[in-house]
Amino acid sequence: MEPVRRPSTFGVVGSGWRAEFFVRLAGLLPAELTLVGAAVRRPEAAELITERWAVPAYLSPAELVNRQRPDFVVAAVPWAATPVVVTELVQAGARVLCETPPAPDVAGLRELWSAVGNSRKVQVAEQYLLMPGHAARRELVRRGVIGTPTSVHVSSTHGYHAVSLMRGLLGAGFGPVTVTGSTFTAPLVDPLSRAGWTDDDTAKPATTVLATIDFGQQQSGLYDFTDNQWHNQLRLRRIVVRGSHGEIADDTAVRLAGARTILRSSLTRSQLGYDLNLDGYDTEHIAFDGSVLYRNPFLGLRLMDEEIAIASLMTATGAWSREEGPAPYPLAEGCQDHLIALAIDQACAAGTVVTTQVEPWAE
Repeated sequence: MEPVRRPSTFGVVGSGWRAEFFVRLAGLLPAELTLVGAAVRRPEAAELITERWAVPAYLSPAELVNRQRPDFVVAAVPWAATPVVVTELVQAGARVLCETPPAPDVAGLRELWSAVGNSRKVQVAEQYLLMPGHAARRELVRRGVIGTPTSVHVSSTHGYHAVSLMRGLLGAGFGPVTVTGSTFTAPLVDPLSRAGWTDDDTAKPATTVLATIDFGQQQSGLYDFTDNQWHNQLRLRRIVVRGSHGEIADDTAVRLAGARTILRSSLTRSQLGYDLNLDGYDTEHIAFDGSVLYRNPFLGLRLMDEEIAIASLMTATGAWSREEGPAPYPLAEGCQDHLIALAIDQACAAGTVVTTQVEPWAE
């Protein structure tokens, strides 16, 4: 008989909204993940965590690691604290999954890499490429359906998340990039926030950032983000991946399929729970021309796309932490994503062209 595989154990540093997200998802995957402890700064917060999560809570990341010896630790703390917490965890011998971004600014990224980069013990919780739709598009690109990918337009999410999508779909590396950017303000109703409906139909000034990114190697990106576009459903999400032999626009692909033959096909999601389907409301798979591009690894849990992506990242981190799988999103990738996102901010603020340099994590 094969030995029973135990779940990966993990700890959490932090107690905020994102930390709760990780803990809740792990609770849905008891065969894969077990929360063994948490670390917070204040004794009163530790008492609340112990009561709410039913695990021991400690007052330092090092104490969490030394007492529980988890397979990995999630660092879900504010930007400014992330480099300090990640460094302390690595020094204590832990493998780490840190929230995005890994450091607030370029100097912080360089300092963090100098402190822990060579340990290869840090992954970044960048989940967007693992969302079902994006994962399916990436697989379509990998299969060469649109030829060599040359540009990506993202109008959906902000900063390093959008850059991650661009780099992942293009296969862009760590070379210097050149960024231009501008901002524009226009009236927009903002009916939804993370807290829910605002019940306010008054148009207010909203800023849109438009930036072009030259990745080199004949690859480029177009960044397009409006304030609160994550939640504001009055702005449609768009993603376009262009290649040498065609392009993908949202859920449609057009490509050269042979001599004088141009085909247009759709990425089709199999969504359970409609009409007389009684299997529960769930994403089953995404297909293209009769071939499955993506299968939901958590079928039956009724997860939304964001939850599927984060759960995928957590289980992959668990496998990596036990040397049973590849690194899901190494620190070097997260550093490069934020480096370029910061260059977008700088280009827009200064009204100048910004060119990044090759950083130590490129090695």
